Amino acid sequence: MSENLERRRFLKCLGASSLILAPLGCSSVKEESDANKPHYVMVFDQNKCTGCGECKDACNLANNLPAGKSRLLMEQQSGGVVGEVCPHCGKTECDCERKYVRVSCQQCKNAPCVTVCPTGAAHRDEKTGIVTMDAAKCAGCKYCIGACPYDARFINKETDVADNCDFCLHSKLAIGELPACVQQCRYDALIFGDANDPDSYVSKLLRVKDSVRMKPGFGTEPSLRYIPIVKLGV
Repeated sequence: MSENLERRRFLKCLGASSLILAPLGCSSVKEESDANKPHYVMVFDQNKCTGCGECKDACNLANNLPAGKSRLLMEQQSGGVVGEVCPHCGKTECDCERKYVRVSCQQCKNAPCVTVCPTGAAHRDEKTGIVTMDAAKCAGCKYCIGACPYDARFINKETDVADNCDFCLHSKLAIGELPACVQQCRYDALIFGDANDPDSYVSKLLRVKDSVRMKPGFGTEPSLRYIPIVKLGV
């Protein structure tokens, strides 16, 4: 499957009908939550992202990804709704309202990739709770890739292991740093932290900002949250 096709399939869930506030509910692969353990989340603020792509470059470098493959992509969505007048310039087609969307692993609390993996390679890190891979156990069966409702996994051709964004668990987090993309973002469009810590910045942010999740009806409970762009004048 080509990278462009994976991107297009993922972006189908980014329309207005899918960007809705995530409801509370159960899932067929519900995992027990433990407030005493960390729940690391990432927040992507569409209002601040300029689409510069430096987050992607930083991720590739930090995680030694092969050329042509990335754990995250920035997708541009420009202009207003077709047929509707832009509140900024009064035109029906324009570039006034440019927004970007982060395309990456959603770090689901109820992760289908973990459930279907026959070898235990796709697993949740015991200490952090982050979904990651054990390269020594991966058989390359691609079950996790097929099970991911966000088309956010791929085979790393250099390692023959199914890869995903794991918040730089084995690179930056391992040395006590924030994920590479978060460090690199000059516009504070990416926020990372423990949502189970009431004093953390990300926890405080989520209490005051409306955020959305991708395909909430699937019950996967993504840990990647999106703050939708605010339309001025509406």
